[in-house]
Amino acid sequence: MPDQPADAAAMRPDLLDPRAVLLHESAADRAEAIRRCGRVLVDVGAVAESYIDAMMERERSISTYVGEGVAIPHGTAAAKEVVRRDAICVVRFPGGVDWGGERVTLCVGIAAKGDGHVPLLAALADILLDPERARTLREATEVHQVIKELT
Repeated sequence: MPDQPADAAAMRPDLLDPRAVLLHESAADRAEAIRRCGRVLVDVGAVAESYIDAMMERERSISTYVGEGVAIPHGTAAAKEVVRRDAICVVRFPGGVDWGGERVTLCVGIAAKGDGHVPLLAALADILLDPERARTLREATEVHQVIKELT
């Protein structure tokens, strides 16, 4: 794949801890998939435990499915106070997860303080709207592939 042009969407490298990239996960349902993403964000020190509940609350209010087999679970605005630092996690479910009638194979969980989620979501959208980049992420089997594609 050719190098991305300098102005191609990318995220700050410090947002994605390699430990937050899990590529061979499975989940019985959407709730379990969201909890898995939340747990990853807790485990890398980005959020407090209560952020997981805020991710579940967000999903109950509006689906975080964005299309092309991708969901972007994140917490509610009220949960910003339990975010320790901006971060993302990438959790791949090769077997797929039913997401309200859609099949999700890739979850990109996000946590951001203040308005940090806005540029984060914009960069993610640019990446995921590029069919090649989205496919690379959905099919990645190595952590370095994900990190290269997102940063």
